[in-house]
Amino acid sequence: MQFLKTLLIVLMVGLGVAFAINNWTTVPLALWGGLVADVNLPLLMLVCFLAGLVPMWLAWLTTRWRLRNRLATTERTVADLRQATATPPPPPPVAEESASPLPGTLL
Repeated sequence: MQFLKTLLIVLMVGLGVAFAINNWTTVPLALWGGLVADVNLPLLMLVCFLAGLVPMWLAWLTTRWRLRNRLATTERTVADLRQATATPPPPPPVAEESASPLPGTLL
């Protein structure tokens, strides 16, 4: 499985490099205030890709972190409840009987 994963990554990088080499042109990018920036097309596409990927990746990481924390809290609660039910309660105190009965009482 690791071989297929590595092969897929190498193919994707190769396609990205081939795309960058074949489309290495400057593109005018209109900015605010009448400014125009000349940007290479592969760089512009990489920045746009990362602008969409990074926020979703951060949202996924925070969701994963929150779910792991909730799961750990739930596991601790379950372990505490199991421990509480596994130990028997202490026996009730027994009242001591007097050694000698009172005169006139029946046993």
